[in-house]
Amino acid sequence: SGGERPGGERPGGTRLGDRLTGLPLTLSSDPAAPGLQTAPFLATTASGDSVSVFDNGAPVRRVDWLRDGTVSALAYPRAAADELGGQFTPPPENLVLTGGSSASTDDLVARTERGLLLTCLWYIREVDPVSLLLTGLTRDGVYLIEGGEVVAQVNNFRFNESPIDLLRRVTEVGATERTLCREWKDWFSRTAMPPIRVPDFNMSSVSPAS
Repeated sequence: SGGERPGGERPGGTRLGDRLTGLPLTLSSDPAAPGLQTAPFLATTASGDSVSVFDNGAPVRRVDWLRDGTVSALAYPRAAADELGGQFTPPPENLVLTGGSSASTDDLVARTERGLLLTCLWYIREVDPVSLLLTGLTRDGVYLIEGGEVVAQVNNFRFNESPIDLLRRVTEVGATERTLCREWKDWFSRTAMPPIRVPDFNMSSVSPAS
C-alpha cells in the first residue's frame, strides 16, 4: 500500500517506477478477469487499515501493479490517497501474473540441465516485513531434474526468500494458468500464475515434512 510520502516507499525500498525484474512481467488485478471475476464495486462489512465501510459501492477498476517489470501502482486507502495525492485503490481480490510466454512446465523442465521442480510451498511465515523476507516449507512433491527430465523424488526443504528479491532473479517464466494458493493465502482463491525458473532459490535446510 501507499507509504509515508509520495511514491510510497515499500518493502525492499521499492517505489513507483522502480524496476523489479528485467523480464516483461505484468501483475494485474481485474474484476472482469476471465474465470477470476469479482464484484466491480467495493463491498466490505468492516473498516480496517485499507478500506472503510464508507467506501462501499466504490468502483473497482483494473490495476496493473507491476507493468513490464516496473512498479506501476500501489494500494492506497482513501485517507492516504488524499494526503499523498494518490488515487484511492483498494487491495485486489484477484491477481494475474503474465510474462508473454506460452511455455509449459514440461518445456521449462526440458530446458533444465540440473535442478529441482517445486510443486507447492506452505507453512509460510514473515521473517522481515521491511524486505518481505519469508520462510516456509516445500510439500506435495519435490523432484530432481537431470538432463531435461524428472529422474527422482527428493526430500522437502525449508526456504528463505523475499518475493521482491526473487523477481530480480527470475530468468524464465511459462504460460499463465489458474493457480490455487496454499496455507498463508489460502483464502485468496482467485489467482493465475506462470511457472518460473530461479537459478538460485534459497533452500536453507532439509525438512522432515511430508
